[in-house]
Amino acid sequence: MPILNLGILAHVDAGKTSLTERLLYDTGAIGRLGSVDAGDTQTDRGELERQRGITIRSAVVSFQLGALRVNLIDTPGHADFGAEVERALGVLDGAVLVLSATDGVQARTRVLMRALRALALPTLIFVNKIDLVGADPDGVLAAVERRLAARPVPLNRVRAGRVEPCAPSAEILADGDDRVLADFVHDRATPPETLRASLRAQTAACAVQPLYFGSARTGAGVPDLLRGLGSLLPPAAPGDGGTRGSVFAVERAASGERVAWLRLFSGELRVRERVAFAGGRGGGRITGLDVAGAPGDDVLTAGNIARVRGLAGVRVGDRIGPPGRDVPPFPPPSLETIVRARRPADAGRLRAALLDLADEDPLLRARPAPSGATSVLLYGEVQKEVVAARLRAEAGIEAVFEESRTVYTERPAGVGEAVEEMDWRRRVPEFWATIGLRVEPAPRGAGNTFRRETELGALPHAFDRAIEETVHGTLEEGLRGWPVTDCAVTLTRSGFAAPISTAGDFRGLTPLVLMDALARAGTRVFEPCHVFEAEVPGDALSPVLAALGAVGATSVEPVPGVPGVPGASDADGWTIKGEIPAARAAEAEAALPALTGGEGAWWSAPSGERPVAGAPPTRSRPARLRGDG
Repeated sequence: MPILNLGILAHVDAGKTSLTERLLYDTGAIGRLGSVDAGDTQTDRGELERQRGITIRSAVVSFQLGALRVNLIDTPGHADFGAEVERALGVLDGAVLVLSATDGVQARTRVLMRALRALALPTLIFVNKIDLVGADPDGVLAAVERRLAARPVPLNRVRAGRVEPCAPSAEILADGDDRVLADFVHDRATPPETLRASLRAQTAACAVQPLYFGSARTGAGVPDLLRGLGSLLPPAAPGDGGTRGSVFAVERAASGERVAWLRLFSGELRVRERVAFAGGRGGGRITGLDVAGAPGDDVLTAGNIARVRGLAGVRVGDRIGPPGRDVPPFPPPSLETIVRARRPADAGRLRAALLDLADEDPLLRARPAPSGATSVLLYGEVQKEVVAARLRAEAGIEAVFEESRTVYTERPAGVGEAVEEMDWRRRVPEFWATIGLRVEPAPRGAGNTFRRETELGALPHAFDRAIEETVHGTLEEGLRGWPVTDCAVTLTRSGFAAPISTAGDFRGLTPLVLMDALARAGTRVFEPCHVFEAEVPGDALSPVLAALGAVGATSVEPVPGVPGVPGASDADGWTIKGEIPAARAAEAEAALPALTGGEGAWWSAPSGERPVAGAPPTRSRPARLRGDG
């Protein structure tokens, strides 16, 4: 059976979830239409998702379209959940980009279209809400052509408030098909079957985007869209070679067991089969498979998606076999918030629950903070509400969040060495251990490394392991409290007293020696930066440039026109490129609508770091590492 793994993407409030409900209803997958307002939709299952009317975590539902099974992955539209979108895109075969006929092309729409183009995902466009007052189908079509760097091919049109199918434009298709071009040049009518074949081929090649007008609320235009899904988007093509798959979401069953959403690109997986993750990160034996759209199947075949049980320790991003489509790793969050339990008695449970959430998802990190609080890394403010809702629903804990701040990093500025010897003159030394460490800068991007100059086997394995693990843990908090990176640590000296010494002695002494060596080397603090692109109208160029300068943007370069739009000039606006401190990116994005009359669009992504100018910011560290006790 052919499979199509489909993503629905949209700016907030464009009607993505409503369209999902309509597709499921019209294909018989559900017996009644859910409503975002009523909170009974299929894909927005969480309490917060229902309250806010936004999709937060990817959900998978299936429907049948003739012989084609469609696995529909309803992805988030809010900018704070860009990581979820990126994960979902990596397992798709095609996408539907939803626009509102009243709002047109929004800033987030452009960001999503950019991601779809980068991954070469065949895309259909659905212009929703044509039934609302203020709908402007012609204006939206013009904006798609001018501002989305797309080549839309309308396959229906709006007449007197109704939609009716229309043939694809031979003039548009002629640009990418010599047969159609020859007919067009010689003023010959191209046979309908030739136009359909050309449209199908150019859609698969991402050269054009079939476009449909309609209304998810009334169902207008949805049958046209369904025909497009069945005939224009290429279904999953089973890959060659061995078994290869990717985990794009993890959830917890009612029993507390982790359940992985897995897309299989090639090979087969069966119940009771043992699975190993790429990179040697672990795996497990499959105890259950729930194949999307095929209840009862106990074999996951290439192209399909399934909920997989039995993979203890599974995390988002785990892979089986070599990687498939090149999806760049999503950068870590650059915001930090401190979380405390509203009831002090819940502090321990809160920390455990947050660590459990972080253990499922490598893009969410949690660490202990002073006074029983916990630090959590985030992409945006809405994620605070999501984490709070999950803590309340899953652990019964009310959490309080502090104001977010930027996460900086530290790098060694030089070389430093320190050593602590067992003091035999004391009757009971604080630590029955001798440790010497040297720290020095490692190449940029190398991360943290640990090596030994001591003789192999000089320490029992448990003691040696305790030093190495503690080194990596201690580097989470440098001299000024920020994570240390690109640091090479060398064990230069070691000793123990048998049978008195324990691994605990080495775990207790290592942080003190390491921080002493790091203090001798010194560190420099770096701030995260974003590259950005801002598309602005011509008359807004000067105020936008001034605002960017005020928030510390550098390497600013205005370019006339819109990227990807042939023949665009400064009459169509300007594209401004540059780099900006991550701490100021949200501020710049928030200011853009007022400076551009709502016409500006903003895109940014983490792009590395630069040294902090002036006095470096600090973050509190545990007392045992400050020399306070």
